[in-house]
Amino acid sequence: MVGIARHGRLKRSNPYATALKLVAAMLTVAVVSTSAVGAVAVWSFSKTVDDNAIDITAGDTAEPVPQLESYENGFNILMVGIDNDATQSAAYGKRDGTRNDVNILVHVSADHSNAVVVSIPRDLIVPHPACTDAESGAEFSAMAARPINEAMSRGGLPCVVKTVSELTGLTIPYAGLISFNGVVHMSDAVGGVPICLDAPINDDSAGLYLPAGTSVVAGDTALAFLRSRHGVGDQSDLARISSQQIYMASLMRTVQGNGTLTSIPTLINLANAAATNIKLSTSLANIDTMVSMALALQDIDLDRLLFVQYPGTTGDSNFPGKVVPLEAVAAEMFAKLAIDEPFTLPGTTPTPTPDAPVPVETSTPATTETAIPAPQPTVPALNGLTGQTAQDDSCAQASTG
Repeated sequence: MVGIARHGRLKRSNPYATALKLVAAMLTVAVVSTSAVGAVAVWSFSKTVDDNAIDITAGDTAEPVPQLESYENGFNILMVGIDNDATQSAAYGKRDGTRNDVNILVHVSADHSNAVVVSIPRDLIVPHPACTDAESGAEFSAMAARPINEAMSRGGLPCVVKTVSELTGLTIPYAGLISFNGVVHMSDAVGGVPICLDAPINDDSAGLYLPAGTSVVAGDTALAFLRSRHGVGDQSDLARISSQQIYMASLMRTVQGNGTLTSIPTLINLANAAATNIKLSTSLANIDTMVSMALALQDIDLDRLLFVQYPGTTGDSNFPGKVVPLEAVAAEMFAKLAIDEPFTLPGTTPTPTPDAPVPVETSTPATTETAIPAPQPTVPALNGLTGQTAQDDSCAQASTG
């Protein structure tokens, strides 16, 4: 299957989405429903989301809130997973400070034909901007080269958003924050996710023990799979991201195929789990905004949802054990995202863009003519990228070490 980000709208009868879209889809159903349960679900969800909302604007003017119709433009959302939430189980360990160990930037094209999900390694060495903690008032000076997962301790979610925005050159008006406990509850709400392994995983540090082949993971097991580093690939942070992308792709396929978006009880459970365990930015904590985004996303096909790793290498002796950006590749990718220019993954066959002319046959009593279509433009690969589409059902690689 070709990994591609491109223009052109494809229609599908079964919408799918990330956790954000699943919540929004539930709200879409509830808003148009005349049942009491729909009204109660919307009110309860809205109140919980409002209570947990985080202002990431740092005093800047917020974007206007769209109404209940398809979102008109493209948008960027940063989802941040933290490793030391105050409510998390002691089983996950304890650190001196809270870090943004999972940083996932979701870019949806302006024509809503595709989405690109960029996973940023927690150990990526990046410049950090000056930040101010909104709660304590503490000020933090800019830093030249430190791991990106230090941003959370320098000003919370607003600082993480600012750091990623300056790193990528993209405006990020929307964000969300989720803890380990949140991942457990969300995976339970969808009934588990099938994960394929090419060999058994026995990772004592993550508490993960899975056989080769396909297993359905949920709850603590799902979280262990997402956290496992020593049990996958070359035991690097980049190998763990590959596993996370395999999980997310499988989640998309699961939700699309198991009736989640047509089951009111399941949607309500999922919405409640999300409202309780995900803290959204104030710009996103709005029913109209989420429903608008859901309507905009509903036509994206699985093979047009592309998961990519932020380009980086672990081979720099100046930063042992860390990930150093491949700046040229990263700059090219984010430049393309900024203008919605399509690209594919290396090793895939360039695919013609949609909406190409179709041969037309006309006939007369004497002759038959076939119109020759114009050459169809193809989408080039962006060399240096690693990733997959949501349609790709590849197996995760167990560690050989």
